[in-house]
Amino acid sequence: MPRGFLAGHALGFTGGLTPVARGVLAGHALGFTGGLTPVARGVLAGHALGFTGGLTPVARGVLAGHAPGFTGGLTPAPRGFLAGHAPRFKDGPPGAQPEAHGAARIFPPVVRHLYVHIPFCVRRCSYCDFSIAVRKRVPAEEYVDAVLTELTGVANPAAMPRGESEGELETLYLGGGTPSLLPVEALARLLQELQPRLRKGAEVSLEANPEDVTPDAVRAWRAAGVNRVSLGAQSFDDRVLQWMHRSHDAARIGAAVRVLRASGIDNVSLDLIFALPAELNRDWGRDLELACALRPAHCSLYGLTVEPRTPLDRWISRGAVRPSDERRYAEEYLLAHARLAEAGYAFYEVSNAARDGYRSRHNSAYWSGRPYLGLGPAAHSFDGRARRWNIREWEAYARAVADGRSPVESGEVLTDEQRELERIYLALRTAEGLSLATRRRPAPSFAALWVEQGWVVEEGGRLRCTPEGWLRLDGLVAKLFVAKELPS
Repeated sequence: MPRGFLAGHALGFTGGLTPVARGVLAGHALGFTGGLTPVARGVLAGHALGFTGGLTPVARGVLAGHAPGFTGGLTPAPRGFLAGHAPRFKDGPPGAQPEAHGAARIFPPVVRHLYVHIPFCVRRCSYCDFSIAVRKRVPAEEYVDAVLTELTGVANPAAMPRGESEGELETLYLGGGTPSLLPVEALARLLQELQPRLRKGAEVSLEANPEDVTPDAVRAWRAAGVNRVSLGAQSFDDRVLQWMHRSHDAARIGAAVRVLRASGIDNVSLDLIFALPAELNRDWGRDLELACALRPAHCSLYGLTVEPRTPLDRWISRGAVRPSDERRYAEEYLLAHARLAEAGYAFYEVSNAARDGYRSRHNSAYWSGRPYLGLGPAAHSFDGRARRWNIREWEAYARAVADGRSPVESGEVLTDEQRELERIYLALRTAEGLSLATRRRPAPSFAALWVEQGWVVEEGGRLRCTPEGWLRLDGLVAKLFVAKELPS
């Protein structure tokens, strides 16, 4: 649920679900280990200058996550950030011709970014409401068969061609769920089929839990083509990890990072969760210090949110814990900015920081609005104007594919207005900010107040949020969009 850092309903956008991918940047894929959306899902969300109906930012799904890959699955669409009801469709946008397995080809001539959702987990985390399947035994062969069958039916054969020397995919993100639970033989088979479609030097990311990282597993992942691993660390406090229902302890995090490096994978990202209930007495500063001491290439920070029908929701309902207040949320977010900057990291997006040369290329594609293809249960796809998403539950997804039916649950076509709002929102989520030079228009008049408040900076023809501005992102975007003062 959005925290409402900027409270109130005012300017904005009543009605329906926004297209912004009901979850694609969800994280997981844009993705999030175990049930969280990016910072914006809380402090950046809210009822500020608008959004009747208590909303989260666009990024709650597609713009979020593990970013796009997000460990833990995809989140639902924000309930009103983008105005109105986007036109819905089944099996593709209006006028699309059905293809094999009932799927419509909605993709551009070439797709360069692929997300594969692997939903299996050993248990559900206390805060998680993502599309997962808790299994003692992972149905690995059935899963790989289903995804590869979907690939043959859903993608334009020209979209990911097998070139003579290399394919067209620039990034591949394996999110979940817990992709590291997939047996190495099954993962190798999946990647063997996808490898011819990858460009040389493509970024291939795998989300992993620390306890799954062993020398044998990492060697197999690397041999299969994985060159980036996102670890769901969440905290370095064993009490906190137990409360979260995580299946690893703090010692396993450092051990996993060392094993990855020793096995040849230096591009390691750590996921951390902040804004936990005060009753836990979690030391956020200590967690940041321990994370920085491991020198990961990348860090993703997610503010804890309370989702319906989760253990956390039940604990709060009976008064066992209280959600973190907005002041603490903001303080911890700003502390992370300060500590990570001191350690040599730069925030290149609202919830992601990296050392030089280690930005997530896959997640960056989401934030720049580029098309992507998603495979697996709950996976989302976007062709530049339309989004669609697959059936959420693993069993239903597998049955649909096995029966020769489309696994697509539904979709929506973005209006020009919605696309413009996404353009503004996505740009301001990033360190590069929003270009004001499209039609040589200056920044809107009220931006001067934002500069004075320290929320944005204007330089080089661009409007960029500061950390304080990112805490108010929903409200700023609403004001910019409603004012109609920006170039289209």
